[in-house]
Amino acid sequence: MNNKQRTKKGVTLVEILVVVAIIAILTTIVISVAARIDNQSKERSLEGTFVLLESALQEYYEYWGYFPVDVDPNVTLYTQLHSTPSSRKILEQISGSLIDEEHRIRIYDQWGTVLDYRYDPNDNFPELISAGPDKIFGTADDITSR
Repeated sequence: MNNKQRTKKGVTLVEILVVVAIIAILTTIVISVAARIDNQSKERSLEGTFVLLESALQEYYEYWGYFPVDVDPNVTLYTQLHSTPSSRKILEQISGSLIDEEHRIRIYDQWGTVLDYRYDPNDNFPELISAGPDKIFGTADDITSR
């Protein structure tokens, strides 16, 4: 009778493995949701940067009568916009972390890639392009100002 009355207290290996698997699944879900939220906040911030740059471009156009043409690799979009007093005031609102002044002044997106500027004289307004989270231009996650 003593054998029947004894109960084993403790956790089996299977129970521990089940708990570890559940924790791993929940951790994966939380990390993927956090990454998506981070990308969404960067996209919203990029939209704000686009709005500021479009305003600076409009001020440049009103001052000079044409949009900047970025042909010379040593003259960046930032440098051209900075040459216009009203555009300069707008550029001051862009986060300093998005502007590199070491070698040549460039404007970066929230993922650390230099923004691409495209202007065709047949278009009404220039286009600003971010490579997006993958940092590669020409892929599905590119973000444009249009």
